[in-house]
Amino acid sequence: MPKQQTYLSSQHEPSIAEVLAAIDKDVERGEDALMLGLGLVMLSSIFAPIAPPTVLLPLVALTFAVSASYARINYQNMERKLTAALPQLNSQERLLLRPVARVFVDYSEGSLADSFNPFKNLWRTWKSVMGGILINPFWMPIFYVMGIQIIEERNLGYLNQAIIGVEQKIAPVANDETE
Repeated sequence: MPKQQTYLSSQHEPSIAEVLAAIDKDVERGEDALMLGLGLVMLSSIFAPIAPPTVLLPLVALTFAVSASYARINYQNMERKLTAALPQLNSQERLLLRPVARVFVDYSEGSLADSFNPFKNLWRTWKSVMGGILINPFWMPIFYVMGIQIIEERNLGYLNQAIIGVEQKIAPVANDETE
């Protein structure tokens, strides 16, 4: 099945409601991926009696890395699809969607290679080293990828707030049109 390139379907007149519904669904998908990763990490304590820390802790880091990576790819796909949909909307609808598009500009994240490079993220690396020194050196990679996970969660939260703000702006307009 080919990936959808934009939030608008070619079957009918483009609408802002269609774009908001589609991007909201993608935000939920990203949040679900992050929560799945967090849930799996929380369940990892079940395996503590049978798996040594040298096995379990790298799996925890890998779980965070996979869920954060999926969320980042999903976030970048949302930006790409919104950018492709904006020219198809009229100027008033583009103006209404400006706060959503602004989130992608303000909270733009680089590539995954940059996120996982400890030399390009010295502050996150420093905090991970400090956490590893205080708790256990095996936890350093976990703290590092947990930082990536937190950033992805924050970005999706800002995007969700922007979507809610736009929905509240268009809700009175929709109610006036039905009366």
